[in-house]
Parts: sequence; C-alpha cells; structure tokens
Amino acid sequence: MPTLLPLVATLCCLFILQRCFQIRKILRTIHYQPCDWTFFSLSGLGGRFPRIPFILPGRHYNWRKHQDFKALGSDIFVAAALAPTVSLNYQLADPDAIKEVIGSRVRFPKPIELYKPILFFGDNVVASEHDQWKRHRKISAPAFTEPNNKLVWHETIHVINDLFDNVWGNRDEIAVDHIREVFMPTTLFVISAAAFGRRITWNDEVLPPPGSPNDLQVSHDYLYKLILPNWAMGLTQRLRQSNVAFDELERYMVEMIRDRKNQTSDDVEPKYDLLNGLLDACEGDLSGDSKLTERELLGNIFVFLLAVQPEGNEVDKHYPLNCDDGSLGSQIPKSTGHTLCFAFALLALYPQEQERLYEEIITIFPDGRLPTYEDANSLVFANAILNETLRMFPPVPGIPKYSAEDTVLPMTNSFGEKVLVPVPKGSNIILQTAGLHYNPKYWPDPHTFKPSRFLGNWPRDAFLPFSGGVRSCLGRRFAELESIVTLTMFISKYRVGIKDEPQFAGETFEQKKERVLDTIPRLTLTPVRIPLVFKRR
Repeated sequence: MPTLLPLVATLCCLFILQRCFQIRKILRTIHYQPCDWTFFSLSGLGGRFPRIPFILPGRHYNWRKHQDFKALGSDIFVAAALAPTVSLNYQLADPDAIKEVIGSRVRFPKPIELYKPILFFGDNVVASEHDQWKRHRKISAPAFTEPNNKLVWHETIHVINDLFDNVWGNRDEIAVDHIREVFMPTTLFVISAAAFGRRITWNDEVLPPPGSPNDLQVSHDYLYKLILPNWAMGLTQRLRQSNVAFDELERYMVEMIRDRKNQTSDDVEPKYDLLNGLLDACEGDLSGDSKLTERELLGNIFVFLLAVQPEGNEVDKHYPLNCDDGSLGSQIPKSTGHTLCFAFALLALYPQEQERLYEEIITIFPDGRLPTYEDANSLVFANAILNETLRMFPPVPGIPKYSAEDTVLPMTNSFGEKVLVPVPKGSNIILQTAGLHYNPKYWPDPHTFKPSRFLGNWPRDAFLPFSGGVRSCLGRRFAELESIVTLTMFISKYRVGIKDEPQFAGETFEQKKERVLDTIPRLTLTPVRIPLVFKRR
C-alpha cells in the first residue's frame, strides 16, 4: 500500500500537468476569451446534478438567463471543462453572433449525433442536416398550409367551448391546482384534430381501444428506447412491455397511413390536417428520389407524435435532445401548453395587463361573438402578451450547434465596439435563448412582464423563441394561432388570479412570483406548479 500512494500521486500530478498545458493552449487559441471553468462538462456528470462552482455546471445551466454573461462581462463566453475530456462550449447571448450562426448552416451545423437515437422508425426532418434535411423540409413544409392554420383556429375554439360548456359549466369560480391540468389536454386535443383528423372531447375516455398501441407506455418510456440498445430492451418486464408497445405503435402508424391513403374524395370531405398535407406532399409531383419512403414517412410522423407525449419521466430531465427547427412542429403541444401556463400565471400576477387585454377583446368583439381567423391580426395586445411570455420563458433555453471550421463570430463588447471572437474548429456552440432574452442591452428591466415592449419597434434579432433562419420552427404559426385564440377565449369570460392557499398567506409579491413561475428545464421549459382561480366576469 505505501508504494501505491506515490504512484497514484504521480499519476494525479501528470494528469493535472497535462490539463494545465491543454488549458494554456486553449486560452491562446481563443485569445483569452472570458471562460467559465468547471471540472466536469455539461454533457457528462455536470448536467445531472445541481451547480457547484468550478466543479459542476449544473442541470439548469441554460436557464441561468444573463447572470453568467454579466458576471464575465461579455455576451459571448466559453464554458470550458476538463473532464471527461477538455471541451469548449461557446455560450452566445449576442444577437449579431447568433444571427451569424443561424445564417451559416455550413459553418455552424447542428450536432446531428444528438438526434440519431430518434431514427429507429426512419429518417426525419429533425435528425437530418444539409441535403438530406433540405429534402425532408421541402416535402414537409407544404403540410403547414393556410387551410391548416384555419383548422387550428377553429379546433381551438371547439376544444375551449367544449371545456366551458361540458366541464366548467355555469360555475362562477373554478380553482385549478396546476393550470397544466387544463392547457396540456387543450393543446393535445387541438393537435389531435389539426394534425391527425381525430377530435377528442373533454368527456371522452382517452384510452386506446383493444389492439391499438399502448400510448401511455410509449409516452412514459420513449426515452429509454432512445437511450438503450436494442438488446437491453429485454432485460426487465417493463422494458419488454415498452418494446411491444413500440412495435404496436409502428403497426398503428402503418395502418393509419394506409387507411388515409385508401380514402377517396367520394368517401369523405377534404381534410386539411397535417397528416393529409404530408401525404399530399409525398404523393404530389415530386420526382421519385424526392419523395419520402414509407420508413421516412413513419419517421416524420413519429417525431410529430413524440411532441404530443406528456412529460414527467425522470430521464426527461437529462436527455440532451433540443429541437431547433420545426420537425413537423416538434414540441408544439408541450411548448404551447407550457407557454400558455406561463402566460396565464403572468396575467394573474399582473392584473393591469390582464385588464388591458380584456379591453382590447371587448373593443374588437363588443357583441361577444366568437373570434374568427380573420381577427388574428387585430388582436395586437394578445400577440404582445404571447411574445413577452415567450421572451421570459423560451421553450428551449439553449439551442446546440457546433463549428465545422476555424472561424470568428461578431460581437458588440461592453464599450459598444464591434469585435471578432475566434472560434476553433470542433467547438460546441449554444445559442443561449434565455441569455439573449434577458440581455438588458436589448430588453430593459428584463425580469418584469411588459407586453407593451412588443407594440412598437423592438429588437427582432434579440428574440429567438422559435429558433431562426431556414431552420426556424415549421409549426410557429400553428402555436401562435392556438395561443392567441386561447388567451382571447379565456380572458373574455373569466378573470384569472393566483389561487389563495393558507400556507402562503404572508408571502410578498416577489416571493409569490418566484413560487408561481418556478420552472424545471426538461425537453421544454416546464412549470413546476401554477395554482390559479378563474372567476366569471
């Protein structure tokens, strides 16, 4: 044992010396750009536990808003780690630098290896890049049509009226322990109709019929399927059941596609849901090489279905899958549902903004009529509330890219000067959406809910809730329309407030705000618990 200790000490010293030489080399390479040093990287142990300065970056690293940029005095800094290997992660909260990245897909592609686990049903628009992505995008984009936008609007009204008439009824006051219980089903029902042509009501038993796939099993266990190799899916009873559920899901999707293809114009009225749009695009005038194969069609449908699944699985907290492009609207239901949760929480905390929205609604609809699709652009303040909510709670706080070559990025420093930041080939890049949205250079008083900041001229390059450039979210308009209708329908009938609870009787406004707006960064930014009460106007 005594002879072993010197050997261990020697190895440790050699490791430290090696890392010191690497650090020195890195600092010269990046021209001594400000760094946030930690021992472990974000992709390893550092992303699974709470933050420990200089040791672990922490699982909420991308949700630290602008505080790290402020502390380091720069809107670009390098999160550098020593283990398991020396790594550089450029963190960007400068709009010029971000615009350069999203506008240069060849120099700054997405790290496609993060997305390869979702290829088990087939290639898709999420897990593709370059020419393959262009092909998927060309075929999938036409599915998001103007008739589909109108369908989203009408189905949202239908779902909300069903809630008002058949669930809430004539009650003057409705208390909700967590508003997610309302808005996650709402967005699920809307996308079920607008994407797959199946209407679900609030009184339906939303369970699969005999012989159909166990959707609950798939929704709870899909991340195990993504992470584990095929042989491991037979190790436990639960994993075996999950494997069977995925096999059934594949058969169900194949049958769904076959049934829709077999329908003729004489069988049913024209459908404008996304599934029909995708099938039309696949069977249109494209050449043989441009059309999707059956496996690719399954792959794209699956990533759309994946967006519908409820969150809650512990694995969900750590799996590094962030969608920066539309993936057939990937994450529409989750991100829209969560955005609505935050929007109504903010309206409850800031009643003056809620009343301003109500004044807009009664001005546009003095007779109490239902909003029509043509009214969408007239609801200016509702749009502003949505944008301000997305600024404060971007669905994905960090969007991953990497540098395919030695290059530079433009940045405005603290003195207002334009400078160039060197970026070595192979460096990871995170577009820090949260850091950008809370950057006080572009958003004064960024922690305060101020929808009016979106009514005049505002810094569009500093707003990135749906990513940007050619890989911006295909489902953006889908999400915006659903959100605007929901805000209008609820606020026209109800005044929303924070639910009174005895255990929080003495808290200040700031304490209440911190509690109600608490979040968990998962696949999308998720509210912990938002207890609200709705009182009929």
